[in-house]
Amino acid sequence: MFTLLLCVAFQPPEVAPQPQPATLFAKWEKNIVAIEKRLTANPPKPGGVFFAGSSSIVLWDLKKSFPDANYVNVGFGGSVIADSTHFAPRIITPFKPATVVFYAGDNDIGGGRKPEQVADDFKAFVAAVRADNPSCKVLFIAVKPSIARWKKFETQQQANALVKAFCEKGKDLMFVDVVPVMLGSDGNPIPELFQKDGLHMTPKGYELWAAAIGKALK
Repeated sequence: MFTLLLCVAFQPPEVAPQPQPATLFAKWEKNIVAIEKRLTANPPKPGGVFFAGSSSIVLWDLKKSFPDANYVNVGFGGSVIADSTHFAPRIITPFKPATVVFYAGDNDIGGGRKPEQVADDFKAFVAAVRADNPSCKVLFIAVKPSIARWKKFETQQQANALVKAFCEKGKDLMFVDVVPVMLGSDGNPIPELFQKDGLHMTPKGYELWAAAIGKALK
């Protein structure tokens, strides 16, 4: 009897079921539907360039930065890498872009994900983008240093290093390092590149990004 009670007492607690994808990603549905409507109204031609990711992509005035191009913006603010991976079959892969410029990982690290997890999540994103379009190029914009998340800089750099290593070993992958141009001579983020929140960028910040991405896309 004592043995039975002892076994019952030391049984591991039940593990709560993992949330289903619908629960994890439902909060983005309105954003995704809006993007889909925009893409349906003006369908991009295959072989184009898509910009995907979080708010730094959403807020990017691509027409201003690349006036002679017809780049497509499918970013949605506040998202993490896994969100873009989940919705890629709806807002990216059906249009078979030649190149995807991707910025995410900032919110991931801000939310506590480890560098290794960020790298693995990016690998999953690449796989999703290439599921029906294996020749698609993917450019990863380095997780940027910022005033608001300066305490996370070391973790960001660790994640950047892992993603860079993956890109260097892979085919048609490119790591675009914007970190050096966003730091001043004192080694800190340049204030003029950021809005009052210390996180999102000003037009000056996007000028630097446009120069780096423009060079990478040539």
